[in-house]
Amino acid sequence: MFIYKWPADKQNGTGIVSQHSECEAKGGGISSYAGVRGGAARSLEECMEKALKEIPKSRHKLTPVYLGATAGMRLLNISKPKESDDVLKEVGDKLKTYPFSFKGATILSGQEEGAYGWVTANYLLENYIKYGFVGQWLSPGRDTVGALDFGGASTQITFVTKQTVENKDNLMKLRLYGQDYQIYTQSFLCYGRDQVLLRLLAHLITTQGSDSSIVHPCYPADYNHSMKLGSVFDTPCNKRQTPYKPDDNLKIKGTGNYNQCMGNVSRLFSFDRCSYSKCSFDGVFQPNITGNFMAFSGFFYTHSFLQKAAGITITSPEDLEDAVRVVCNMSFQEMSNIDRDQGNRLKDYCAVSVFVQVLLVNRYGFDDLSFPHIFFQKKAGDTSVGWSLGYMLSLSNLLPAENVLLRKALSSGTWSVLILLFSVLIIMALFFLWRAIRKKENDNVI
Repeated sequence: MFIYKWPADKQNGTGIVSQHSECEAKGGGISSYAGVRGGAARSLEECMEKALKEIPKSRHKLTPVYLGATAGMRLLNISKPKESDDVLKEVGDKLKTYPFSFKGATILSGQEEGAYGWVTANYLLENYIKYGFVGQWLSPGRDTVGALDFGGASTQITFVTKQTVENKDNLMKLRLYGQDYQIYTQSFLCYGRDQVLLRLLAHLITTQGSDSSIVHPCYPADYNHSMKLGSVFDTPCNKRQTPYKPDDNLKIKGTGNYNQCMGNVSRLFSFDRCSYSKCSFDGVFQPNITGNFMAFSGFFYTHSFLQKAAGITITSPEDLEDAVRVVCNMSFQEMSNIDRDQGNRLKDYCAVSVFVQVLLVNRYGFDDLSFPHIFFQKKAGDTSVGWSLGYMLSLSNLLPAENVLLRKALSSGTWSVLILLFSVLIIMALFFLWRAIRKKENDNVI
């Protein structure tokens, strides 16, 4: 949950929106509560209670609340549409019990998720805004940055391009603050962190031909794990061709082999077809990447752990490979010594890091020249980077479609200084005007 604020009573008279606070709901996403009556609603309670305390009571009824769901719910809607509808209704009914102005719960399309992430990144960097005081433009807006998002069930790439977008499904044209933008955006469902890990397990089960035990080249060599077979295939991203017993245990033994991990992860991408001049993977068109990029969500956390674990500042594809190799050669205990708080999530860092390496370098096409232009960030200023701010801005009509007079939000201290300077200028002007009048009167007397 994110709480945003802006210095205006009228929505269209706003300055820069900033983040007031955030709250991370415990447990999985709302899609994980499918079939669990009341589970999704209960998962929102702690954060909504925080909102009740942090938002002044006088503003409760005036505060709009939006719930946006992304790839996890898109997958649930594909596989179990009735359960998807039930979850959305449940969370909607729950949010209506609070004294805010609930505006609805919606599942975003992949294109919308990518576009809102791009809007957020550039809004926070103030790339749309022409700086100046009310009614006066002093300089042109800046170049925009591309957005790289890596969630639990999907990953998105969005950037401005002047090239021809051969697949019109990837093209969005936006007009923001009087500027026109042509953006390329693509969301890859089943390529988020959680789904990639499940798809990798399914691939290893298939290639090794065993439902009872497998060796996992991406798990640390000293790590053994056991899980229900059904948890691997209970997703639309994994299509099991032959019958299996969901309650059977699958035993997994880690081997910590970077090269074998790379080989298996690479097979999760398809290159069987491309009906365009150029494709990234799975037959999806992608123009050449240009400009700077902000990588957030899972990209940030993976990059941060890699640098911390390997002790390498990652500024090139070679640095990335070196860091990933170090992590894949680490024991589980060595990883635990670096970050004990992550628990069993540590076992997945090799696989996720290899996936990020393959995706960015081999599929999207970041090379020695373009990779240094990726900036891995969790926040811009005090605001978290992600699709949620762009979503809220759009639904709240806080993104004007045409050229408007925009006042850049200033702190109260800055306004005090400006008012003081303005007052001094008025006093000086009145003084010189008084002197001029006195001089004219004296001249007339003479």
